Amino acid sequence: MNCIAKPATILFAFFFLWSCIFPGNAAGITIEEEEELSKEFLKIALMHYDLIEDPAIADYVNRVGRKIVAELPSPPFNYHFYVIRQDVYNAFAGPAGHIFINSGLLEGMESENELAGILAHEISHVACRHISEMVERSKKTTLLTLAGIATGIFLGVGGATTAASAVTVSSIAAGASISLAYSRENEMEADQIALKYLLKAGYTEEGLLKTLKKIRTRNWYGSDQIPTYLTTHPATEDRIAYISSCIEEKPVSPSQPETSKFIIIQTRLTALYGEERIARKKFEIAVKNNPDQYLSHYGYGLVLARVGDNIGSAKHLRKALEDKPLDQTVIRELGRVYFLNGNYKEAYIMLKDAASPSSNDSEVRFYLGRTLKELGKTKQAILEFEQLLSENPDFTQAYYHLGVIYGEQEMLGEAHYYLGMYYWKKRQARNAVFHLKRAAKHLTAMKKKQKAEKILKAVGVDVDLKDSQPDRSGLIY
Repeated sequence: MNCIAKPATILFAFFFLWSCIFPGNAAGITIEEEEELSKEFLKIALMHYDLIEDPAIADYVNRVGRKIVAELPSPPFNYHFYVIRQDVYNAFAGPAGHIFINSGLLEGMESENELAGILAHEISHVACRHISEMVERSKKTTLLTLAGIATGIFLGVGGATTAASAVTVSSIAAGASISLAYSRENEMEADQIALKYLLKAGYTEEGLLKTLKKIRTRNWYGSDQIPTYLTTHPATEDRIAYISSCIEEKPVSPSQPETSKFIIIQTRLTALYGEERIARKKFEIAVKNNPDQYLSHYGYGLVLARVGDNIGSAKHLRKALEDKPLDQTVIRELGRVYFLNGNYKEAYIMLKDAASPSSNDSEVRFYLGRTLKELGKTKQAILEFEQLLSENPDFTQAYYHLGVIYGEQEMLGEAHYYLGMYYWKKRQARNAVFHLKRAAKHLTAMKKKQKAEKILKAVGVDVDLKDSQPDRSGLIY
């Protein structure tokens, strides 16, 4: 999914508008104001970026990031880490500790040290309040840039046109080139802080150095392929020289973190979210050249499941499991594939194992719930779905399946409530209102009844009115 604007242009638009709201803050915005800004930034960023929400990948990147944050003496924000599905070399920090890394850059790395290095640099930008300084600098944009942004916005009223988007983005980009990029001083300070806390977290300085060299190498391919990272993080050559000198002064580095988890996550990223044709060819060759290698079969099994060959997928995942019989990553995938093949008994064995008390994997619980339903274990299925939603209330599909189960049990209040919540989260307001009105009338569970009534009140619906009809088209209104 291509974003409408690069990270720099989106950030600049927010920073400029925020500086208009808080024109008197000569030293930049406060922590509270930056947190408020981050809410609006996330709304737009999540509209324009295709995030990889795969629990295994997202949790791993967050674990690495939080390991570094744990070494900061007093972090100003609660940090969150995201992976963007985009095959370019980039990473950037948004307001209030929201840090993004592109899948292309993650695929290009070789170890957890490299991932830790780039995350530590972005963490340091946030900790040093460099984004707050950008807001101050963004006030100095020209009137021409402001006029371009305003024109683009107003041309887009009533339906954003290509021309309007072009005017807005190009104007924002012009201002961003003047105001947004970190200063050389910002970059050097972020590197100094990053190196300090990388070592404390048990990583090496070489990770950041290797990543910067990879990004610089991409620049040699031609001007139309310059990594986005280089446009917003200047002084790359100076940074490489500085980090190299630090390593020379401290030749003894801490022991490297165990890398097998990184390789597994990277294999998963490539197989499930890389370009499909390239990924399939890569793992076909890997299986042919390394028929006894665990990762070759794991990656190929994931690719085959992705293209709908569940029988072939199960074959290669079983082969991977022979090599690592206790590998929860393979077990969860094999359980999902068994379910999709209709092998519910085998699916139950695998998914039950993967859904251990220590596991917090929403997708495993989702497929376990569906498997239990197919096996006729309705009460257990309900418990599994409800446990899933208590841990992850944003897992939208679980609401639908739970609503269907309750409907089959003729528990109408519960059925309408979960179907209503499903449509509400899908932004299909007419269908949501239809089900929530009926839920409010039939529910005996007070918390659910009050939640349904609260949503209905928020959209101005009287629960005592005559039942409306659901919108069969599923259109949002």
